[in-house]
Amino acid sequence: MEPQELSLIEKNLAQDAELKALWDLHLDYERRLDRLSKKPYLSPNEELELKELKKKKLAGKTKLQAVLNKYKD
Repeated sequence: MEPQELSLIEKNLAQDAELKALWDLHLDYERRLDRLSKKPYLSPNEELELKELKKKKLAGKTKLQAVLNKYKD
């Protein structure tokens, strides 16, 4: 995320429940992806989980961008 977007998130997190939920989910996906990427070897199940997490994070980021767009004006 760009600093401008992070600033918008910080400013509006407290009063926007949808933004907070999407941001919390985004952070959760990042933590889980980070945990998996630190492993030297991934089992087939972990590889599948990694792919799914990347897809979910991307979809969530798209939704997050849509919510942030209303604050950019």
